[in-house]
Order: sequence, then structure tokens, then C-alpha cells
Amino acid sequence: MDSKTDWSTRYPSDDPAWVQDVHAEYYLQSWTAQGARPLVVAGGEGSWFWDTDGKRYLDFQSQLVNVNLGYQHPRIVEAIKAQADKLCTIGPAMGNDVRSELCALLADVTPGNLKASFLTTGGAAANENAIRLARHYTGRSKVIARYRSYHGATAGAMSVTGEPRRHLAGPYLMSVVRIFDPYTYRCPIGHPDPCPVCSGGPHLEEILMYEDPSTVAAVIMETVTGTNGLIYPPDGYLQSIREVCDRHGILLILDEVMAGFGRTGKWFACDHWDVVPDILTVAKGLNSGYVPLGAMIVSEPIADWVKTRRFPGGLTYAGHPLGCASAVASIHAMVEENIVERAAASGDYLRGKLDALAERHPSLGEIRGKGLFYGIELVKNRDSREPFVPFNASGADNAPMAELLSFAMAEGVFLASFSNIVRLTPPLNISKEDLDFGCDVLDRMLEMSDRYVTA
Repeated sequence: MDSKTDWSTRYPSDDPAWVQDVHAEYYLQSWTAQGARPLVVAGGEGSWFWDTDGKRYLDFQSQLVNVNLGYQHPRIVEAIKAQADKLCTIGPAMGNDVRSELCALLADVTPGNLKASFLTTGGAAANENAIRLARHYTGRSKVIARYRSYHGATAGAMSVTGEPRRHLAGPYLMSVVRIFDPYTYRCPIGHPDPCPVCSGGPHLEEILMYEDPSTVAAVIMETVTGTNGLIYPPDGYLQSIREVCDRHGILLILDEVMAGFGRTGKWFACDHWDVVPDILTVAKGLNSGYVPLGAMIVSEPIADWVKTRRFPGGLTYAGHPLGCASAVASIHAMVEENIVERAAASGDYLRGKLDALAERHPSLGEIRGKGLFYGIELVKNRDSREPFVPFNASGADNAPMAELLSFAMAEGVFLASFSNIVRLTPPLNISKEDLDFGCDVLDRMLEMSDRYVTA
């Protein structure tokens, strides 16, 4: 390249059209065909972001369900700046004050005997290393996972992912056995009483009978299914899974990349059922996504075991100081601003608003959620539960849902969906007034979905 290039002329980054052109031509975007010209975001504050025309959008999705403390939280921003002035980077084998502080904090806020953390660059890497460590620790090869799951886009994490995106990424790297989900609204076996699938343990026990439990290293599952429909386990489900794992010497890995750090109105979703996993994976809400960061947190027995054995993984940016500083600031802000309690209270308020919407809109089939981790399932018929759009719909099949989300965006509310389920996951410190605004737009959006109702 010519050293005399006029960079401001060649790269006019203050021109939104140029940004869109380069995005379409040179940027490879996740999980989609390429060439789209995106909305160009100029800034954000609190629960809102705005584009280069100054139009404001209420983020009812928290981007990728990670902006838990909203945009530009001053405490996190200042911590990143201060750490950058002090020390931008250091290798993971070197001692670092903010890294040690974060690991000590994680041992304090996580449940039970969870103790030691391997710090990563995100949730996929946390799950990747959790699976690898489980196989190393147990000396077994198989992993059991659920169909309606997403654990990340790296090779190992995608191998245990169950949702349709995995079909783009095969063949898989390990022996994975899948089980059904406790999806009571659409139970795959009709939800008898008692239901072996939705009670957890009986279904898992039967699968183990066929697979030989002595070959199974771990069961991995999202405590609450996130991307694939906000599916909450019935009471007793996780306890039953835990009991079966303990009986057969199988590790339980709970993926709380989305559900952790206050999202469900508890510090961690597993706290709702008093279940402690052997390994907990987190990211997203750990630092609101301000700097790439995740963590795999292991129980004390595993932590003690690896003290005398080589850990089977590593990352150049494990425990990066900027990421650690942002997470330390985030955890302190959560405590001092009562974020977990506020999320629980806001969730109760949101549930009341959604119940009122359900009374008016026959297309709203089911409401699922705790805290600010909600999903609403849209249907064409409440009696038959016919989905508003088919499972994993795309193109023309997904046009009705795309129409709804486009309407909400035009009205200033950013939403996301999977199949016929709309996710409602705003920042945990959202105001009551902003919740009201979001629900008002949702109300008008549901008037559109009601037009598709057949009875």
C-alpha cells in the first residue's frame, strides 16, 4: 500500500453509506448469507442505542443477551480506561492483580463448592474447555446434550449443540448422545403424568441404559434454554438430572452463558433449584460484553485434581487484563446497584404486563420466564397450538415473523426471535418507563400476529 495514502479519503468511516458498503463487501457476518447493508449504530446509553440518523431504539434484546448493565455503564467504562493506562496485556502465566481479583470474586458469587476459573474469550471457549476437561477428568469419551440447545460455534461446542445450525458445521468431533428437552408446552412424548422427559432423570436413565454410563463423561445443558426458545425446566428436573449424574459418576456441566449474572432474577439460574453443577460456564453478563470474556468455573474436587495434572487447554488471551477489569467492575456494580433484585422485581412487573397482553391477543400462546429472561410463543390457534411460523423457519415461511420484528424496529424497539418465539431480554437495569414503552409496541405488534389466528 502506498505510504502516502490519504487515509481519511480512502476510508471515510464517518460516512454511514461507506460503512455499509464495506460491511457488505469485506466483512463476514455470523450465521447468515453475506452482502447485507446493516443499520449503522452511532452510540448507546442505558437501555437505548441510536443510528447515524439519530433514531433511537429500545434494546429489548440486550443485543446478544449480553448487555446486562446497558450501554456505556460508567463504572465499567472507567475500569477499562484505568486498566488500559496501567497495563493493557500480560500473558496468562504471569500474576496479575485484576485477574486474581476476578477469580476470587467468581468463587464468592457462584453457588456451592465452585471454586477455580479458567478465563476465556467467550462462552463457546468456556464450553469447549469444559467438555475437554470433563473427558480428561473422567477418562470417558461420551457427552450427553439436548436437542434444543446452543453452546457455541467452535468445533467442540458446536458438536454438543443441538439446534439446526449444527448441520452447517459437521462432522462432529466427539461421541455425542442427545436427549429431549423439558419443553412442557410441546413435550415430544405428549407430556404424560408423570412425564419421564420433563422430569429429567427417568429419560436420562433410560438413555444411559443404552449407552453404558461408564462411557459418559458429562451431561451438558443450558440451565434455561436460551436461543432456542426460553425453555424453563419444571421444578425437580435439574435435581433429578443431578441425582442420576451423581449415581453414575458423570459430571454435570451447566451452561449459563445467557442465564447467568442476574438474568433470571438470581445470580445464577441454577440457584432457583438449589442445584450446583460440577462445572459452570459463563460469559455475556459477566461483563455485559464490553470486552470479550468468558469463564469455566469448576468445583473444588476438580480444582484440586488439576493441581497435579496438566490442564488440557490454553488461550493467548486467557484472563486478559482489560476483560478482567471490566468484569470486576461489573460484579461490583451489580452488588452496589442491587441489580439481581431489580431484575427480579422488573421481571414480576413485566410478567404482569405480558399476562394482560395474553388476555387481549389470541396469538400469544404461552409466556415463559423469570427475571428479565422471557419468551413469548406465538400461535395461530391456542387450542391446537399450531405455531405462528414453522420450526427453524426461513424465507417465505418466516415472513410473518419477520414482518412483526420489522414493525417493532420501525417503532423503536429491537427484538429477536427463534422460530415462533419472541425473546424479551432487556438490560437488567431497565426503567419501568422503558418497560412500558416496550410493552406498548409489543401490544401493537401482537395486533398484527392476531390477524393470522385461525380460531
